[in-house]
Amino acid sequence: MLANMAKAELIFKHRREFADGAILEGVAWLLPKPVDGSGHLYKYRLFYGYPDQRVIGYDNERGKGDHKHYLDMEEPYTFSSPEQVWADFVTDVLKERNPS
Repeated sequence: MLANMAKAELIFKHRREFADGAILEGVAWLLPKPVDGSGHLYKYRLFYGYPDQRVIGYDNERGKGDHKHYLDMEEPYTFSSPEQVWADFVTDVLKERNPS
């Protein structure tokens, strides 16, 4: 099936706006070939923050590979599946929204 795939296929898209103005947004695609720097067939962009302010982000930008952001910090992320990256992202968002 992937051999016949000519372009990206959207597999996930979600957006939620919170009463405090925060935005949670995620999108993922299945690709015919990996993004430069990633060893898998997914392209994803996960965002949590406010207009003009990213608080948490996960993505696999071309050339950088899989990584995550927290405010101005960036660190590598080990991707295993679209479901796991979403779960890790949501866990970080919940920690940010509900600090203990």
